[in-house]
Amino acid sequence: MSQNINLNYYKELIDLQDDEGIEAQFQSLLAVPIESISDLEKWLEDEKDLLFKIDEAMTGHQVDFYRNTEDADIKSTYLHDQQAIQPLLMKYEAKLNDKCCESTYFTQLDENRYGLMRRVRESKIKLFREENIPLFVKEQELCTKYDEIMGSLTVEWEGEEKPFPFIESLLDNLDRAVRKKAYHTMMSVRRQIKPDMDAIMDELIQLRHQIASNAGFENYRDYMFVAKNREYSIQDCYDFHENVAKYIIPAWNRLANVFKTKLGVDKYRPWDNTAKFMKNPPYSEVSTLMDGVSEMLGKTDPFFADRFDYMREHGLLDLDNRKGKAPGGFCTSLPVSGDTFVFANFSPSFFSLIALIHEMGHAVNGYLQLSEHGPIEDYKGRSEVAELYSHGMELLLLDKLDRFYPDEEDFKNAQREELRRAFTMLIGPLAGDLFQHWMYTNPKHTSKERDEKYFEISKLYGLNPVDTSGLEEEIGISWAGTLHYFQVPFYLIEYSISMLGALQILENYQNNPEKAVESFKKGASADYNQSIATIYKETGVNFDFSEPAVKRMGEFLEKVIQDIHQ
Repeated sequence: MSQNINLNYYKELIDLQDDEGIEAQFQSLLAVPIESISDLEKWLEDEKDLLFKIDEAMTGHQVDFYRNTEDADIKSTYLHDQQAIQPLLMKYEAKLNDKCCESTYFTQLDENRYGLMRRVRESKIKLFREENIPLFVKEQELCTKYDEIMGSLTVEWEGEEKPFPFIESLLDNLDRAVRKKAYHTMMSVRRQIKPDMDAIMDELIQLRHQIASNAGFENYRDYMFVAKNREYSIQDCYDFHENVAKYIIPAWNRLANVFKTKLGVDKYRPWDNTAKFMKNPPYSEVSTLMDGVSEMLGKTDPFFADRFDYMREHGLLDLDNRKGKAPGGFCTSLPVSGDTFVFANFSPSFFSLIALIHEMGHAVNGYLQLSEHGPIEDYKGRSEVAELYSHGMELLLLDKLDRFYPDEEDFKNAQREELRRAFTMLIGPLAGDLFQHWMYTNPKHTSKERDEKYFEISKLYGLNPVDTSGLEEEIGISWAGTLHYFQVPFYLIEYSISMLGALQILENYQNNPEKAVESFKKGASADYNQSIATIYKETGVNFDFSEPAVKRMGEFLEKVIQDIHQ
């Protein structure tokens, strides 16, 4: 499963080892006189140019580290960025925000073009505290430690040392005994690293609580709602939690009963709550995976395949599974090059296929934005929007899974599993969001209480139909395998919100495929200065996670699954 790795995929137009030189460029920006609106607009462009250069170099260094966490030189470069450049960025970002917002012409900037930028800058000024800079640096160091631990994980399987993602992929095995063994093997490894995970998380929670306290907030949850400039309230989130529990969980339980009957088992155990009807992995070599995904994208829209083939040709995909590589998958932007990079570390499995399609939704979104408006600036990158196009891409390709599963029954099983994933992406992230609400509004909790709360929430949501008897401890510690809790706190509910929108994309596609794809592209290339609701509307869907909307989409999802069963 080898893949040629291209290391020349990003541009270093600035020397991040030259701390003094970077600081001088920031000071030069601060010294520029602003005597008109045109001066301010020119200053904003110059600021963006400098920040893009720094961003691309830092992103490249971070991806290099994720690709090889064991290389000492790569790690040293990455840590220098986090320990020296990141604090510099925070310090001068605050000064630049002050200069911009204090300008006489700031309020005269065009609302349609600069309104979102103004609101984001104002919230950053509200949140900034000099004393938080070393805390942010320490936070990143802890996240790096998490990456190193997870990237080095290996397990022994039938006398051979295997990367951890290999064992995760065995949860999809047809043989129930293999799935059960893989599940317990995974839990055994997690139990070994649990003390380290607890120590990291305990420190992160205290750091984040102090960051929030320094900024004048009662807790980190409230701080993050301002930091993320959310266009909905904390109460909206709690209502969403309840709506899903009321309308989606019963449907999820009915689907579980279908799988239980199909499996012919008396008890539906955690190792049955997986993509277990796939006879074989969809590919064995990365090249086969890329060939098939390119074809699927091309059948949906030529532009989609064109971007994928371009990324493949230019070394912007790293999909191999190897020791020392960080876990998970993501798509990231390279604003100077005008490119996107997709990273994934999964063994051959149905999930790894879907994960690549998901990340290509992000990539297509990025390239469409680039062609219409230039690279997406940081403040525009709202996750509720970004995840709409990644989930949406998965569902637009639902009818093309026969490229990897040509047998009719395998094809239907693959479609069922993708729709089961749609359920899980409504349920799982929402449960994770509720878990974080609890963690950060109860910052003095113990590790034991954290495990117990995680189990309690898991049983309320995704594991509701699962027999977990005797596995309470194993499930309770499973939070440690979710990198979002460590690296991107409160980045979960966006998946659930956007999945409701993606299901509407699927509904539109079933009614009129060509129109649905065009609407997808229109929304993905829309002006991101607009509200989330407006961007969703341009995509042909509603930004709505109210009780009626959740109920309707739950019913639609059940109907689609029933149609496939016929």
